Amino acid sequence: MPANMNNSNQATIAVIAPSGYAQDPAVTERAVIRLQEHGWRVKNLVDPATKYQRFSAPDAVRLAQFEAASADPEVDVVLALRGGYGLSRLLPDLDFSRLAASRKLFAGFSDFTAFHLALLAKTGAVSFASPTMTDDFGAENCCEFSFLQFRQCLGHPDYCVDVAVDGNPAVNAQGTFWGGNLTMLTHLIGTPYLPQIDGGILFIEDVNENPYRVERMLLQLHYAGVLARQQAVVLGAFTKYTPNAYDNGYDFEHMLDFVRERTRIPILTGLPFGHDVKKVTLPVGAQAVLQSDAHGFHLRFSAYPNLNLA
Repeated sequence: MPANMNNSNQATIAVIAPSGYAQDPAVTERAVIRLQEHGWRVKNLVDPATKYQRFSAPDAVRLAQFEAASADPEVDVVLALRGGYGLSRLLPDLDFSRLAASRKLFAGFSDFTAFHLALLAKTGAVSFASPTMTDDFGAENCCEFSFLQFRQCLGHPDYCVDVAVDGNPAVNAQGTFWGGNLTMLTHLIGTPYLPQIDGGILFIEDVNENPYRVERMLLQLHYAGVLARQQAVVLGAFTKYTPNAYDNGYDFEHMLDFVRERTRIPILTGLPFGHDVKKVTLPVGAQAVLQSDAHGFHLRFSAYPNLNLA
């Protein structure tokens, strides 16, 4: 039986805020209603009155949310309110073994990448790079595709992503699927919270990072030996950066050409994941098969915990 198997078609999400706060609490309420309309029960553990500096609450309160959600027998999924910054401060005080043993499905993205990678490094447990409450499920123009993919991935023992995109290299690989936000990946280099994955398939995305900054972080992963140990890299969305005259024609495509030439490993583009409206949900630490040709790629995931939502 898969981990955390729920015998009901309706499962319970606990909302926690391990990083930033919701600037408009009404957005959170809108997300709760939408999730309920899509068949989820929701327990919101976030009190907007606890806002502290740029964080949703003091560190001790945010840690307590992890503990409360993981200890609640009614909870199936623990979902991040949003990203921002703040999880890095919590890593030394999180009991990853106990969180993994709770068999909850932990989900989120952006700053939550720090949790995904630390959980994988410390325990080998799978978690889920997914939409968050305020940025996605509560957005004014939310994407039905993201709701459906979230439920499809968490609610079934196998999950596939098919992308039609031209210009990618041919790849036929199988390995551990891992990664997330590029800034957080490079932030964890040299720490015990970055998993040591050999023969993996690495996915990355980011926001507000100009191409030269993306290149700099990819080169850091390259110089640290991380990229050389992967079979392929799959790029998601890189959004909301502003080109300027000083770039003198240097853009994302020029950056990508340079990094492909320098690293000599397959780098694919087109994964619908990142700080964008349309998102798939991705099991971080699961086994994946990647097949790519010049017209698109196919990802098939297995060996990850799931709920019985069929």
